[in-house]
Amino acid sequence: MADSASATAGGPLAPSAASRVDRLLVYCLLLLLGTGLLMLGSASMEFAGQQFADPWHFVKRQLLYMGLGLIIFIVGVQVPVSAWRAHSGHLLCLGFVLLLVVLIPGIGREVNGSQRWIALGVFNLQASELAKFCVIAYVSAYLVRHQKNVRTNWMGFLKPLLVLATLIVMLLMEPDFGAVVVMLGAVLGMLFLAGVRLQHFLLVVCSSLLAVGCMALLSPYRLQRITAFLDPWSDPFGSGYQLVQSLIAFGRGEWVGLGLGRSVQKLFYLPEAHTDFVFAIVGEELGFMGAIFVIGLFALLVWRILLIAQRAERRGHLFAAYLGYGIALLFAIQSFINIGVNVGLLPTKGLTLPFFSYGGSSLLVSCLMLACVVRINYELELPCRTRS
Repeated sequence: MADSASATAGGPLAPSAASRVDRLLVYCLLLLLGTGLLMLGSASMEFAGQQFADPWHFVKRQLLYMGLGLIIFIVGVQVPVSAWRAHSGHLLCLGFVLLLVVLIPGIGREVNGSQRWIALGVFNLQASELAKFCVIAYVSAYLVRHQKNVRTNWMGFLKPLLVLATLIVMLLMEPDFGAVVVMLGAVLGMLFLAGVRLQHFLLVVCSSLLAVGCMALLSPYRLQRITAFLDPWSDPFGSGYQLVQSLIAFGRGEWVGLGLGRSVQKLFYLPEAHTDFVFAIVGEELGFMGAIFVIGLFALLVWRILLIAQRAERRGHLFAAYLGYGIALLFAIQSFINIGVNVGLLPTKGLTLPFFSYGGSSLLVSCLMLACVVRINYELELPCRTRS
């Protein structure tokens, strides 16, 4: 088998392992966390003050999530890559269970018409966030086991898509259309990088785009979002209100922004300013330069993960490579969609911006995924590896 496990990589990091940790990736994580917390605090203070009589409400909770996220990151780095592969089937089952449990009345928590969260006391777990990672791990292991079949015949290519289709049905029952797009895009990207036949890939991509388009057109509220996206100014106080306010925020920011904390749009003009539309506040307060800086951080993050995954593939560690590719695609697609929605490039979609938007689930899972990538790089840097 092309993939390999290292006899020396089976345990936790040694005390002298700091030199083998990808520092650029860690610095990028810390910059994203710090900048995200800063912008979240700025975007949420007015809303938190009105809703909870405490301007620091969301900042305090986000700090708690950051602390838990860093603990998960440190623990996750200790887990060998081989362990994720060995338990990929269990992870898929976990993903199915979470998406099933969230649909049970009384357990799943409904917010704004969507039943996506499971109350865990300290925070609400968004089932789809963890399910994304579970699916990526399963597909990575599947591509290693059935690499030849995936590249040569239809069934090898379609089997993981059938599993994904089941998950998509469950996601649509919540509904969580944004998670469907991100998960589908990441899995299709992984299959493409695994070397599937181009005609098979293009046929499935076209079919998926057609299916996604039909789902959007057949749903009244999604159709309304598309209409508002095409011409938000035709109904600036109705269906186009959110996008219009977001565009106004970017217009106010110009090149260097109004200054940190001086946003006007966050004063109850722009809905969801601390969640889905936090990037618009970045554009207003930090301007074009600040927005480019944030985009650059995400580009650096994705580029570094892809580079590590490519090194793993060249050395024959295919599970690590596919896992890295999948994680990079998840970050890239979700960030692109969120930023695209904020600037009016894409129809409004309920997706968070990783490390910036308020919420524990996205932050904790993002830290876990980056821990996996750091571990992949650590194992690649080990001086001695043995083939199995």
